[in-house]
Amino acid sequence: MYAALWRRLPGGRRAKSAQCLVLALLVVAVLFLWVFPALAPHLPGGQVTIDPPSSSTTTGTTTGTTSPGAP
Repeated sequence: MYAALWRRLPGGRRAKSAQCLVLALLVVAVLFLWVFPALAPHLPGGQVTIDPPSSSTTTGTTTGTTSPGAP
């Protein structure tokens, strides 16, 4: 497929390389701007299956550590 695309593009090696880069960026832009947003409502990304932590555990605290430079 890439060889067929390479043969069809006009110009020399630099022009063909630039055109391939532009085409690749165009494909990525189309995917992010139209395809992925159109598919997002149909994907199960909003279903959270992780339970919240229980109130008996403490989070965010560590014991026995000191910061550098502390006496």
